[in-house]
Amino acid sequence: MVRWKGIEAFMKTVRLGRTDVEVPTVSLGTWALGGPNNVSGRPVGWYGVDEPEAQRSLVLAYEQGITHWDTADVYGDGRAETLIGEVWGQVPRDDIFLASKVGWDPGPHAHYYHPEQIRRQLEASLRNLRTDHLDLFYFHHCDFGPNGEYLDEAVDLLRTFREQGKIRFIGLSDWKCESILRYSERVDPDVVQCYRNVVDDAFQSSGLKAWVEANDVGTVFFSPLKHALLLGVFEGPVTFGHGDHRSSLPDFRDYGLISRLRACRRELENRFAEHPEPVLHGLVGALLADTTSSCVLVGLHRTEHVEAAAKIGESLSSEDAEWVQHLYQQNGRITRASWKNFTVG
Repeated sequence: MVRWKGIEAFMKTVRLGRTDVEVPTVSLGTWALGGPNNVSGRPVGWYGVDEPEAQRSLVLAYEQGITHWDTADVYGDGRAETLIGEVWGQVPRDDIFLASKVGWDPGPHAHYYHPEQIRRQLEASLRNLRTDHLDLFYFHHCDFGPNGEYLDEAVDLLRTFREQGKIRFIGLSDWKCESILRYSERVDPDVVQCYRNVVDDAFQSSGLKAWVEANDVGTVFFSPLKHALLLGVFEGPVTFGHGDHRSSLPDFRDYGLISRLRACRRELENRFAEHPEPVLHGLVGALLADTTSSCVLVGLHRTEHVEAAAKIGESLSSEDAEWVQHLYQQNGRITRASWKNFTVG
């Protein structure tokens, strides 16, 4: 539970590992705030985001106790950071645990983590976010060169930023848990951020779960809803607007998969019928069931998203978590299978 302006907001919180910071188990991801975007002809953004509504969502998130916000320098080439920075008049900056990232924009350099580019991007992030420090600064991915040759200089630079007070904690992120684990000892991050949902889940099998627990490292899971696909709200193959990264994902064009996920939605609605948000509760609660120092990032660019997110954040029982994971492991992958292949139990 957190308090704001004397009002209690009953968001469940968790200690984010050795940072000793309490963050809501459901935290705020802002990739979508960057809007549609293309890099080298490849869609990397989100289409159809209303910026005023997105900023209203930020304020409401704060009011609901969602006080851990995650962004990155490349979300809309700084647009997401800028939108965040513009709400400090309505939201106290010091009440937000603010994270950003560096690494996807190499600038004029031949690799991603050139020290000059890291410095330039951090300073740009601080300007965009209208702040003098970041609470958490991530390496956005683990491409430190074929043999990790660019890692040590980059890590030393982030440690210098920490000594200078420009950042408080160092993070390490990647889509692959195995990549994070490969560099975890050399980076010694305070927090790791990895891709995890009930369909794509290598958190334990990769060894990353054991490592973060042994080292008291905070963990943040991104894409817990697989870009909204797992919600089961689509009625058929989806066409997204220009610059939306989902337009390049085959999952959204597979009618069989989309049909099975709609059926999965109904299964969650039946099992968790007494919960006000049964689908979100199942998908997110299953990820929180096997960890005590983790939170999930949910994209919240509409006020109704925030209102729904404020109602979840409790971990499932081990029995319920296993049921949810089994259901989606059986039905949540591209198979080009027909509707009759849906399985329960």
